[in-house]
Amino acid sequence: MKKGIFEKLFILEMANNHMGDVEHGLKVIRAFHEVTKKYDFKFGFKLQYRNLDTFIHPKYKGSQDIKYVKRFEDTRLSKSDLRKLRDEMVKLGFTAICTPFDESSVDLILEHEFDVIKVASCSFTDWPLLEKIGATNKPVILSTAGASVNDIDRVVAFFEHRDKEFAIMHCVGEYPTAKENFELNQIAFLKTRYPNLTIGYSTHEPPEEMESVKLAVGEGAEIFERHIGLKTDKFSINNYSSMPEQIGRWLESATDAFLIAGVKNERRKISDKEKDDLVGLRRGVFVKENLRSGDKLSLKNIFFAIPNIKGQLLANDFSKYMEYSLKKDLLKDEPVMTAEVSALNLREKFLEISNKIKDMVIKSHVPLPLKFDFELSHHYGIENFEKIGATIIRCINREYCKTIIITLPGQKNPTHYHKKKEETFQVLYGDLILEMSGVEKEYRKGDIIVVERGVPHSFTSKGGAIFEEVSTTHYKEDSFYEDPKVLANKNRKTEMTFWSDWFNKPLS
Repeated sequence: MKKGIFEKLFILEMANNHMGDVEHGLKVIRAFHEVTKKYDFKFGFKLQYRNLDTFIHPKYKGSQDIKYVKRFEDTRLSKSDLRKLRDEMVKLGFTAICTPFDESSVDLILEHEFDVIKVASCSFTDWPLLEKIGATNKPVILSTAGASVNDIDRVVAFFEHRDKEFAIMHCVGEYPTAKENFELNQIAFLKTRYPNLTIGYSTHEPPEEMESVKLAVGEGAEIFERHIGLKTDKFSINNYSSMPEQIGRWLESATDAFLIAGVKNERRKISDKEKDDLVGLRRGVFVKENLRSGDKLSLKNIFFAIPNIKGQLLANDFSKYMEYSLKKDLLKDEPVMTAEVSALNLREKFLEISNKIKDMVIKSHVPLPLKFDFELSHHYGIENFEKIGATIIRCINREYCKTIIITLPGQKNPTHYHKKKEETFQVLYGDLILEMSGVEKEYRKGDIIVVERGVPHSFTSKGGAIFEEVSTTHYKEDSFYEDPKVLANKNRKTEMTFWSDWFNKPLS
């Protein structure tokens, strides 16, 4: 059986609506085939098999007051007649599907070479029957009406352990089902709980109901099953079976639903018209003041406004990862054109650095706040961060300050001092090499070092270090570097915010 057998599969359930008359059954199959020919779905036609000689207790055979006994006996067909119905299904291009209600009926399904076995809701936890079905090589579809979550979990595990190709159907076992009991949100529930399974919708809704199939498509159902029958002068049908014209409207409704729902499991294609319509609403980049060639664009010297003009740099082009420098002088309020800037995309570099820091924090088991501000200090540019720089996580900054500092292997923080702040370092992980006033010393986990005001210091690490800084209040302009080029670099810090789930998912 092809793996795609369950995709957009519409099952027409004849059940016992052949009425025990093989010619009527053939007429039903042919009538519904005419309806389905115009629709681009897969179609299955389904029978039900019961070995009535053993299925009904001997004491109750011939009973007229037990509904199901009378119904099944009144619609009995011979094996040869059932085979005729199956052959007509296949001849007309239907996927041949059958529901067995006892073990010997499974044998007959195999003998008659049906494509798929369907398990009725009443048999969902009929373990002797499931064992028999599980031993076949047929794909299986199971309806879940009346089943608890624990029941479904057990049956799913049963078929998964047997490496079966199978699907499950949301179903409500009321005949017919009232609208308030459709419970179509169960489709999404089943898809979430069993993400690797195909989920379908088996309905016992009134035949005039046409909206629920749209909702089922929207919820992600792939298989749809509906009871069908053909009313004649001789035979009537029950109040949850659909006539051919009703099935036609049902399929039309499903067609509309799939059209509205669009593509699945991939991002939709964006039309040129949509792109053009959106571009017209986007803010363009303009300069706040006269700027010279070579100046870097920042939120301090640009503003965003509409309308934009074709070829203009847009607000959507700006992010913390992009650096833009002018190639020409611009006057106040002039637009910035894409052709007039050089662009540097640092996204991949930031992700590479962030993942290295993440790996070190996870390995160290150093606890971090649920939400924290994350600062990369790249004194000579982000491209040199792994040689010169540091990662700073500011935990609290009041009259006292607590900061976590991360140093990558081989990374150095350049010589500097503070006029207002006094610091105490404690090594939490790895090795820290600290130089103070020209004297270098190596420290290990647990070591505590005091750095007084005005004392020049720098630090590095051989294998990477994480250390805690406890200090008096931190002031942004209180770091004085030995190399004046550092202070001249106004873009030496990149600030981000992270949550604790950073450790549980890949960065992107």
